[in-house]
Amino acid sequence: MNRLTGKRTLITGGTSGIGLETARQFLAEGARVAITGSNPQTIEQARRELGQDVLILRADAGDVGAQAGLALAVKEAFGGLDAVFINAGVAELRPLADWDEAAFDRSLAINLKGPLFLMQALLPILANPASVVLNTSINAHIGMPNSSVYAATKAGLLSLARTLSGELIGRGIRVNAVSPGPVSTPLYGKLGMSDTDLQKTAAAILGQVPAGRFGEPSEIAKAVVFLASDEASFTVGAELIIDGGMGL
Repeated sequence: MNRLTGKRTLITGGTSGIGLETARQFLAEGARVAITGSNPQTIEQARRELGQDVLILRADAGDVGAQAGLALAVKEAFGGLDAVFINAGVAELRPLADWDEAAFDRSLAINLKGPLFLMQALLPILANPASVVLNTSINAHIGMPNSSVYAATKAGLLSLARTLSGELIGRGIRVNAVSPGPVSTPLYGKLGMSDTDLQKTAAAILGQVPAGRFGEPSEIAKAVVFLASDEASFTVGAELIIDGGMGL
């Protein structure tokens, strides 16, 4: 349990779901951990659960102008970073006819634009070597109805994992991706649906998973730990699909 001993790490969207579980596992592996979140309630819950040694920063993942300030706060606290898990995201599912420009722009900003400019802001403080892990989605590969914008943003993020790998490996920065299938997290409660519609959507998604269940946050977090650790030092531009067979 010491694969990340002494490593300085940042997890965006780290106050709930996959991000919070990854923070737990990073701590268990000996890392120094900073997390971001935007909801005051989950921030306080994470603070109580993770303890005072974890740096918790309130941040809007889609605010490009705020990324430099986030990088500065991490630099002041840690001096630099050895591993980053870019996890913050939003999943909004709508039929094509129901999309409007404002909703499109919000998904794009949080899931793709913000992460790109966060990586840009973090470049000066990333160590050599360093690991960056992007949380994409199996939806980047499949044609699930009502997921058009979400899938497009995650496909773009997955593309960044590949292209930035080639661009940054010369600086010792490895970029990889995890692509989860449906996972039991609060994300599904943020879809803006009624309880009845949410249950129907969850049942429809579950019917597409050969494993017959949703994944658990810990199953994604373990993969992130591997990619962030020196065990993955020869893993560059890779995508780990963790979807219970949904993409088969």
